[in-house]
Amino acid sequence: MIGRVEGRGQSVVWAVMDHAPTPEPPVTEQAIAAAPATPPATPPAAPLDLDGIERDLADVEVALARLDAGTYWTDEVTGAELPAELLADQPTARRADH
Repeated sequence: MIGRVEGRGQSVVWAVMDHAPTPEPPVTEQAIAAAPATPPATPPAAPLDLDGIERDLADVEVALARLDAGTYWTDEVTGAELPAELLADQPTARRADH
């Protein structure tokens, strides 16, 4: 059975089961014996490359500063326009030939 109660600008929908929930099957001694004694080992996580993360963050900060300055779309050495495909692939690119 499903019902709805409304009042004070709010609506509540409720449901009542017309049967008892299905019980979980009992745990047998065979199931306990077949279960692994310890959980499977999780492979060690790769160490973080903090230097690489700092370089990436610095590149993003430079790209944001270039965006604010209106120079994001230009090569920082030649002043030529950077291709949109390059910036789509490498959003922190500063040179067309790197």
